[in-house]
Amino acid sequence: MEDSILSTTGLCYSYQSGPFALRDVTLEISRGRKIAFLGPNGAGKSTLFLHFNGILRPKAGEVRYDGAPLKYDQGSLAALRQDVAIVLQNPDDQIFSSTVEEDVAFGPMNLDLPREEVEERVAEALALTGMSELRERPTQQLSFGQRKRVAIAGALAMRPKVLVMDEPTAGLDGHMVGEIMELTDKLNGQGMTIVISTHDVDMAYSWADSVHVLNRGRLVFSGTPEGFFNCPREVNAVKLVQPTMYEVNRLVMASLNLPEHPHPKTSSELLAKMSRCSPGRLFVQQNGSRSEGVPKHATAGIYGPMHRAAAATGELNVEYSYNGLEGCLGEVMLGRDALLVLDPGLKGQVMKRLDRLAKVFGRQIEVLWV
Repeated sequence: MEDSILSTTGLCYSYQSGPFALRDVTLEISRGRKIAFLGPNGAGKSTLFLHFNGILRPKAGEVRYDGAPLKYDQGSLAALRQDVAIVLQNPDDQIFSSTVEEDVAFGPMNLDLPREEVEERVAEALALTGMSELRERPTQQLSFGQRKRVAIAGALAMRPKVLVMDEPTAGLDGHMVGEIMELTDKLNGQGMTIVISTHDVDMAYSWADSVHVLNRGRLVFSGTPEGFFNCPREVNAVKLVQPTMYEVNRLVMASLNLPEHPHPKTSSELLAKMSRCSPGRLFVQQNGSRSEGVPKHATAGIYGPMHRAAAATGELNVEYSYNGLEGCLGEVMLGRDALLVLDPGLKGQVMKRLDRLAKVFGRQIEVLWV
């Protein structure tokens, strides 16, 4: 059994005198993993998340953090909320300071930390979320997506061990969704446990290590994304649909009279399954200029925000400014060379993807670190 950092046993909760919003929920969240919660509106996902750091208290059952039941006195909750940070679905429910910097600093300041450490945490959180240049901006002048990032920065300034985000990509454009998910990859690569709720089945299918599915306050599934989406009846019962890649694989394999298994999660994995050519080479570097030894014809992509500004100004010529890891892996599966410009902290995520391509699809890629 994997090491559990958060768990619930027989958890029940109701609002005032209404019906139960959560009914006998028993689950475990493994340390250092990426976990997605799925389910229709009203399934109980947000209510459950508010139990994870003691904002709500169960009517029955218990919540455990790091093996110990939660305690609800002021000191215990303050300590818990340093380790388990929650980002609400609507950033306006979380942001209340007049400027970006003040809002992100609020949590660390309440820990009575030295001023120097507060400033360090604020700078770190703003850099991670791409909000450094807006640190003095009044919060009421921010876009919805920028407010989302401020709310995330405020949570990250606490340096939590677990980051819980309720619908973090809802209402965002495609590029900002990519930035948020790259950030979760980077944080997870540094050892943080990431928990999200989402209605985006495509994202959950490709991103999550495991999924928990709620319906009408009950937990109806816990396991791998593949395990859930392999059961169409269960998917339909909670008013969800199969991921696009799952359906594409089914139809393409049927047309070629080939087996559906293994199920690809991404377009590069579908190419790995279908392509008969030898993979190209993947060059990986962490600086922002094309290194010597990288072929000029290699298609370039960015994974992480560090070098994206250089790409936007044309200083770094790339074909994949967003979703660069997937773009480069797709090129490699077509037999072409690719250059991945990588942020520190994301190497583990790259190796995880390469390992899956090798073990599940039998596609061994030559990687050259330059």
